[in-house]
Amino acid sequence: MTDRPSPLRTAVVLGGSHTGMLAAGALAEFADRVVIVERDTLPEGPAPRKGLPQARHAHMLWSGGVRAMEELLPGITDALKAAGGRRHPVTTGVVALSAQGWFRRWPESHHVILAGRDLLDATVRARVLADERIELLGETEALGLTGTDAAVTGVRIRTRDGAERTLPAGLVVDATGRGSRATQWLADLGLPAPERREIDPGLVYASRLFLAPETARDGFPVVNLQPDPRGAGPGRSGFLLPIENGRWIVTLAGTRGGEPSAASEDFVPFAREKLRHPLLGELLERAEPLSDVSVTRSTLNRRNFYERMPVWPENFTVLGDALAVFNPVYGHGLSAAAQGAVRLRAVIRRHGWGTPGLARRVQRAVARPVRAAWDLALGQDVFYPGATEQGPTVRDRLLSAYVGRLMYTATGNGRIARRVTDVTSLERGAEVLLTPGVLLAAARGPLKPPLAAPPMTAEERKAAGVV
Repeated sequence: MTDRPSPLRTAVVLGGSHTGMLAAGALAEFADRVVIVERDTLPEGPAPRKGLPQARHAHMLWSGGVRAMEELLPGITDALKAAGGRRHPVTTGVVALSAQGWFRRWPESHHVILAGRDLLDATVRARVLADERIELLGETEALGLTGTDAAVTGVRIRTRDGAERTLPAGLVVDATGRGSRATQWLADLGLPAPERREIDPGLVYASRLFLAPETARDGFPVVNLQPDPRGAGPGRSGFLLPIENGRWIVTLAGTRGGEPSAASEDFVPFAREKLRHPLLGELLERAEPLSDVSVTRSTLNRRNFYERMPVWPENFTVLGDALAVFNPVYGHGLSAAAQGAVRLRAVIRRHGWGTPGLARRVQRAVARPVRAAWDLALGQDVFYPGATEQGPTVRDRLLSAYVGRLMYTATGNGRIARRVTDVTSLERGAEVLLTPGVLLAAARGPLKPPLAAPPMTAEERKAAGVV
């Protein structure tokens, strides 16, 4: 007879996407059994699934997130590269127009991993589920928590045959993403609602896959044309990421009154005529469309301040998009989630499985990488008309003014550009931007004159067919 693991040594992870898989990998070090509860049927390889419509849009992993994933799953970067993902240098491999002008392509300071979301998820999923301590319950819905306001004891689930039962656990992790019902589940246990802030820039995303020109499939730069949130009219942006199999994934975005449409015939004209520079449209005119246009309006920034709640139950924690969601244009969601999973593991290592107050310590720890990504998104999105009911606060205005000055300085100062990417890559906290040397440099401004044109090499232009 095989002994079943004790419920007290069982961890249940709700959600089998990026955050859930990394959380399961982190918990396998401590739990005898880790159960992932996932509403969808997860594919065997890199294929679409119903519960992840955002996979049709551009994703990237900043190096801060890549390093976190490597801590949890050693060798995952090589596995992603072997599957077709790309390690891309920042800012060497980036052609970017900011609100303050074109950035120079400084020597590599950080990097990103570029891959389609389906490929990324499939690679991580295969690594995590290879661990025999981790099991997947597919086509299973989480209905709510069991326990009291003092301690969670498990989760109620509905399996694929419609049967409902309770899954006892010593730790439950909510990684169900934007649709998380954690606030309601906690209310059902008698706990108060958390403080919440929402910033909705009214952004609409439209994405499409292209086959790059054959001569532009190796080493082509990321192209990122950013909006100016304080300019007149709607904010429009676009970015191109070179991903696996010689493809480009391109996402166009626009705020209220400037939204891209779902019509295929409108995609390239929007990129060429509506953005702050026609470069992206010129590149796409020479590429072959491989898909229809996918559109989403799920771009709200929302943060639940669970770490500030006066009471928090034992044995429950919230990670990833269930904790905070960001405007996807900044590409920080995946990386912040990976860093959250690392912090989950670190807190359990330090204090021990099942120790009193463990869940509260975890919740406070995972808020730290969220705070960095939140401030980066807040600094721009709060200025779009209608983003908040009250408009920008004094703190918002001061933060944005300083960040804007730093970005302007970074267009012509390589040292400041590196400090900025230290933060945007989520490798260092924002405090590095407040040192005396950085403050002085920001006051002085850029050391080089502004660029008048996109910093593309003649070889890159020729490869893409752009004169």
